[in-house]
Amino acid sequence: MTNGNSQADAAPIAACTISRDVQNFDLLIEDMESVMGEAWGDLGFTDALAFFYQPEAEAVEFVALALDAEDEENLPLIGEIITQAKSRNIRIILVAEDVTPAALHKLLRQGADEFIPYPLPEQELAAAVERLRQPKEVAAPTPAPARTHKLHADSQREGAVIVSHGLAGGSGASTFAVNLAWELAELNTTDRPNVCLLDFDLQTGSVSTYLDLPRREAVMEMLSETEAMDEDIFGQSLVSFQDKLQVLTAPPDMVPLDFITPEDILRVVETARSHFDFVVIDMPHTLVQWTETVLTLSHVYFAMIELDMRSAQNALRVKRALQSEDLPFEKLRFLLNRAPKFTDLNGKSRVKRMAESLGISIDVQLPDGGKPILHSCDHGQPLAISAPKNPVRKEIAKLARSLHELGRSDAEAA
Repeated sequence: MTNGNSQADAAPIAACTISRDVQNFDLLIEDMESVMGEAWGDLGFTDALAFFYQPEAEAVEFVALALDAEDEENLPLIGEIITQAKSRNIRIILVAEDVTPAALHKLLRQGADEFIPYPLPEQELAAAVERLRQPKEVAAPTPAPARTHKLHADSQREGAVIVSHGLAGGSGASTFAVNLAWELAELNTTDRPNVCLLDFDLQTGSVSTYLDLPRREAVMEMLSETEAMDEDIFGQSLVSFQDKLQVLTAPPDMVPLDFITPEDILRVVETARSHFDFVVIDMPHTLVQWTETVLTLSHVYFAMIELDMRSAQNALRVKRALQSEDLPFEKLRFLLNRAPKFTDLNGKSRVKRMAESLGISIDVQLPDGGKPILHSCDHGQPLAISAPKNPVRKEIAKLARSLHELGRSDAEAA
């Protein structure tokens, strides 16, 4: 806020921070000054409610509601602040440090528009403000490729769960999950979609990008209230790719990975299994409390690695972590991406030594697909559409056929 000689000289207040003590959030102060200049002020929790009734509040564009673990005992008051702000069309950016997922969930459900973890990621406040400033009419209607598919309440399928988990960043796990799901969908001979792709990488999930699909607010709402989820709510959270593949994208906003619980994951996966023959899951790189749930539910759990030291080290760490907790490490099927060519004898020898040193079996090897892989992802199309003759696409299609045959034989045996 400016210290001009008269009220007329003062910059109008366009934003406010609301906190127990804003000095506990020095990075927020710096970012507010960077984004708003002098056109912002600071309020305590009790002062905020009174301020909303003042004429100056009419010019406020948004408030940054900052809280930490000590503020959880004041959740009713903080919730009332959100309610009063929303009633006056004031947007709320929630800035939270060490706040439990339950408290965060409650405040987001009460109407907070944006969530940013503290310490603030660089430029994240500016990006959040920019999103708030986007006019509501900018939101376009759902494009044609993103139609929803009505699920049948009496469906009694028991779909196979296939998981893709990258053990290192950039290993290609999401690309693999998207293309495997599409290849399985292409093998379908009925008029009902039989493949569902779930993007459980809640923070950096890229399935929606790789298929050029919108991220729906309904996903966040469904994950927040899985206890009340039925086939209609689940179906409304899905988007359809070319009427063959149903996709649950990551939420529009970044949320903590522990925002959802193992019970939430169990409900979502079991609901998907009851309506689809194949449920393909793209997992985050991080091991979280619900990783065990997915591992237990999975029929095939692909662990994506590359022929490098970081993949080897991470594979060993994952092996130790699972075995120390008596989890079924043997379920993991290691998949080597960008594998050496058949004629590269030195590379083939390195693959063998890597497997032996880690005490694992590398079950699938995908070749290096080159730049067409990146182009396919950037254009939001599976390889079968953008580069059908790519060697990676051929290997994934071969794997999909074997999984499809396995699933059909199991169904016939049952």
